[in-house]
Amino acid sequence: MSAIRDKIMTLKSFMESQIIGQEDLVKKLIITLLADGHALVEGAPGLAKTKAIKTLAQCINTSYNRIQFTPDLLPSDITGSEIYLAQKGEFEFRPGPVFANLVLADEINRAPAKVQSALLEAMAERQVTNGGKRYKLPELFMVMATQNPIEQEGTYNLPEAQLDRFLMYIKISQPDAMAEHKILSLVRGEVQNNVAQISEKLSVEDILLARKEVLNVHMSDAVEDYLVHLIVATRKPETYDAKLQKLVLYGASPRATIALDRASRIHAWLNGKDFVSPEDIQAIVFDVLRHRIILSFEAQAEGVSADDIIAALLKVVPLP
Repeated sequence: MSAIRDKIMTLKSFMESQIIGQEDLVKKLIITLLADGHALVEGAPGLAKTKAIKTLAQCINTSYNRIQFTPDLLPSDITGSEIYLAQKGEFEFRPGPVFANLVLADEINRAPAKVQSALLEAMAERQVTNGGKRYKLPELFMVMATQNPIEQEGTYNLPEAQLDRFLMYIKISQPDAMAEHKILSLVRGEVQNNVAQISEKLSVEDILLARKEVLNVHMSDAVEDYLVHLIVATRKPETYDAKLQKLVLYGASPRATIALDRASRIHAWLNGKDFVSPEDIQAIVFDVLRHRIILSFEAQAEGVSADDIIAALLKVVPLP
């Protein structure tokens, strides 16, 4: 085990001890961070979505900002704006909350498309343009956006262009009874925490070093061919199953191929392997593809979800 992987696994263990019953969310947040991507997390209120990203920020020597999305939010409330300084007789740019290493976009679907799109340039190009000038964001920059699947009144669907900017679309569910008991014990202070503690915060350099190390995880030509065929199958599902043709309007973009490649390497690395197997791809393919497959009206009418399409493709695309 390398020294940097040891640090990342300590971080993972600590987060799992604080975010009870959401081990899958913790792992995928770490994958997103190491893949230099962004995550969209969907789950009911009270499932520790906000606590997860906040705990991650507390374990790394980075800056953290939370943006509460509301219908009256303006794009400048996110990116920043120019303020006139009377004493200087000139305008000065005041950075908005997006200028941080880790940004929580809470209930992102409560703001209209104009405000949501203010994040597009920041997420894709890691910069903000204001008054004809470009302002670079930090090298370590990750957005975790959340949305509530229960309340639909007063919400706005995210544009497909913005959805494609998210490396992962993570859906989380309620914890089981055993996890609920652990949550109660943790809140009451009854738990004797035996997990590895974060004795020293990780630095930005640690995260950048881990990103370099995961690139050394080997992916054979056969496994890469399997990965590519999964992506292509979302665009031409009729090649594998004629029944799927009428259900898919548009498939995943090449950005999905890059995301699946990075995420599967990191998944293997976190599991202590130096090579990618089909199981690593299958473990994260739903989170990488579910927001990149646009369903036809017929699929929506029949109640078919993107997850159903992905599950069907996993059955028909041959393993290496």
